[in-house]
Amino acid sequence: MLSAPARNLARRKLRTALTITGITVGIWALVVFGALATKIDILVSGAHDYFGNKVIVSSASGGCGMFPLPLALVTDARRVDGVDVAYGEVNTMVDHAAKQVGLPDEIVGLVPGSDQGRDQFPYRYAAGRALASTDENDRSVVLGADIARKDAATIGGTVRIREVEFKVVGILEPTLTLPDSQAFMPLAAAQNLYVDDLPPDIAVKTVAAQTITHIVVYPRPDADVQALAAQLEATLPNVTTLTASEFDETIGSTADLLSGIIVGVGFISLIVGGLSVVNTMAMSVNERTREIGIKRAIGGSRRRIILELVTEAGLIGFIGGVIGLALGALVVYLGDEMGRDSGTILFSLTAATALTAVLFATVLGMVAGIVPATHAARLDPVQALRHE
Repeated sequence: MLSAPARNLARRKLRTALTITGITVGIWALVVFGALATKIDILVSGAHDYFGNKVIVSSASGGCGMFPLPLALVTDARRVDGVDVAYGEVNTMVDHAAKQVGLPDEIVGLVPGSDQGRDQFPYRYAAGRALASTDENDRSVVLGADIARKDAATIGGTVRIREVEFKVVGILEPTLTLPDSQAFMPLAAAQNLYVDDLPPDIAVKTVAAQTITHIVVYPRPDADVQALAAQLEATLPNVTTLTASEFDETIGSTADLLSGIIVGVGFISLIVGGLSVVNTMAMSVNERTREIGIKRAIGGSRRRIILELVTEAGLIGFIGGVIGLALGALVVYLGDEMGRDSGTILFSLTAATALTAVLFATVLGMVAGIVPATHAARLDPVQALRHE
């Protein structure tokens, strides 16, 4: 048996359905955009943890590995006061021409164990093992979760990276950040791939075994990271540095702005739905003026009238919220499944986002119903009974 608020909603089924649809669309947008913003936040937070307290040194002529550095520069970096560990890496995209949403697939070449235990990022292996010193002269590779899934990689099998076959020795568990799209290989193999991909006028002057794209520097425990980064830039020729705090100031602030815009669009859609609740409840009060007058005449309190109408509005919000959440979750699931094979996971729908969406829709409905409910409660019983 339906309660009074539910019975009242059933009186005007079409109008109620349209109002619920307005809330549904708003919640759908909020859930989808919220899941997208959450994914961005996870990527940025994970990238911060990935940086840790290290300093990344690259060429000032073109950061992010666009221009090579001489491997000999690592020795000069180690001499800088405050440096504890320094080693060279090769970081370059697997395919510069690939059109991929999200993080691009990336080659990371390094000498196993060169960090001397300073890298504290929590790498965990779904299968296989980490690179070892015995792999240095082999074409072995450890794949991140996304790139392994895209290539359908298996331990002991092979993957083709820039037309070169590599044996898969390890597959990482998902980290939800940079390592998921990275292929870790011995430095020598990455150097050859990198130099082969350089423009001819640069490649002809470059010796693969003497070339890196980055120097990874770990400071001594008592050293100031920002001061060390400045010292490295002042000491080493034509380099620029990046630290975790600088990453947050640039990429992190941009990501926060983007997340705010995305969620803002969802909230605007939801507010529009809330206005439709105000309109529906106002019309409902007008149609039920005589009924409200009867309730007041037989002793119904203003508080009871307000409670009944606000509950009715909240029920509209709740139903719209649940339906909107279901549709939003479906879009998130289908979107992630469509991009899973290519390693493009755009959304992350958390329980907190889902609960917040439904709760917000319910509260929004109740708030939207307060004004019409208050107006109804203030009606003079005698005047209300004369209403036709």
